Amino acid sequence: MISNRVELTSEQIAALKKLSSEVSINETVLAQHGRDESAFPPVNPGAVVKVNSTEEVSKVLKYCNENKIPVVAFGAGSSLEGHVLPIYGGISLDLNNLNKILEISPDDLTCTVQCGVHRMELNEKLAKDGLFFSVDPGADATIGGMASTGAAGTTTVRYGSMKENVLAMTVVLADGTIIRTGRATRKLSAGYDLTRLIVGSEGTLAIITEITLKLNGIPEKMAAAVVNFPTLADGVRAATAIVRSGVAIARCEFLDPASIKHVNKHDGLTLKEAPTLFFEFHGSPKGVEEEAQSVKEIVNEFNGSDFEWTSDEAARRKLWQARHNFHWAVVANNPGKRTVSTDTAVPLSKLADAVQFAEELLTKSGYAHCIIGHVADGNFHCSIVTDPEKPEELKIIRDLAHQLNTKVIEMGGTCTGEHGIGAVKIADLVHETGVEAVYVMRSIKKALDPNGILNPGKVFN
Repeated sequence: MISNRVELTSEQIAALKKLSSEVSINETVLAQHGRDESAFPPVNPGAVVKVNSTEEVSKVLKYCNENKIPVVAFGAGSSLEGHVLPIYGGISLDLNNLNKILEISPDDLTCTVQCGVHRMELNEKLAKDGLFFSVDPGADATIGGMASTGAAGTTTVRYGSMKENVLAMTVVLADGTIIRTGRATRKLSAGYDLTRLIVGSEGTLAIITEITLKLNGIPEKMAAAVVNFPTLADGVRAATAIVRSGVAIARCEFLDPASIKHVNKHDGLTLKEAPTLFFEFHGSPKGVEEEAQSVKEIVNEFNGSDFEWTSDEAARRKLWQARHNFHWAVVANNPGKRTVSTDTAVPLSKLADAVQFAEELLTKSGYAHCIIGHVADGNFHCSIVTDPEKPEELKIIRDLAHQLNTKVIEMGGTCTGEHGIGAVKIADLVHETGVEAVYVMRSIKKALDPNGILNPGKVFN
């Protein structure tokens, strides 16, 4: 297994150029592939290899496996846990040229795309057939990256995460073997579920090149609502009560006052700087109105105030675009700084306590922070501001995140609901699942990637 940085030789770079028409060692290109949206310091690869087909991926992996060269897949670079950092050198395998929408089947409510297709581009194309792909992590990530990290996001409470929405895939194993997993069916009970094994494996088991997705029809009507609360706990308890009531909300997001301040400034909103819930409702015009009224009645029981809802499409889009811009709003409002974004999830009954613990922990630390989350499915994030010119801060903040993860795991929760383990939460994974379960994961990794070339240093040490 690879445990030290591998520097490419001139002969290896020459060999890679015979396998791909786009191999770069330009410093600017290397730097573009040496960082993601995490607070990690940049780490450049030895070379960037762009590929144009599944077959080309196969040839590159076969060569790298034979020569024990690390391979880190790269898409949009929007991950938050250091997933795409080539910490052991080798190559960054740029998959952005694999950007074709291969098939849309409206009657089957499915589509098949190459891994480099971006989420927003796909939905623009699907809208022509009255369809949409539901998984929405906020960032305009590639579909391959979303599958690799097991992405979820704002719509999970209604439509599920990538685990529920990926039906089949074409993937390339470490030795260059091409396999196809799953089928374009809503049910499948044939053998081991290799699709869901690889979804969320963070590029450590295979390189995903094609994905078949489950689609949904665009709802007849959509509406958005906003409501304020006096405390974080009130808002979280209201969200939990709404889920228990059976109201079919499509999105339910919580933003603390600091988060509201950032999105107001970044997106020109004038929301009250208070603990706030954003809602979205999908359905018929009458159904949407009834659901909004039901939510209004519930939030009133938890001291909710200033409840406003609208079915105006422009207002709805503006509200949710501001929510999606949250991460970049925090970065823009803190020039020169980076953020550490935690990602924990707990059973709904423990959510208010978990959020309160996070707020007390971070307030005591003195670091600027925000709390935001997809609270209807128990998933929340803390965004903590750090100065990259002060590396000692990053160590302290990572320790704070570890304390939060430890508490959440003790509550029966998980250290990551959607970001993945990456290079950050390796110790937390052992704490959460136990040494024995991690051993089983390592055994699977060794069986599929015996030389450990695929994204080394992620998920496991």
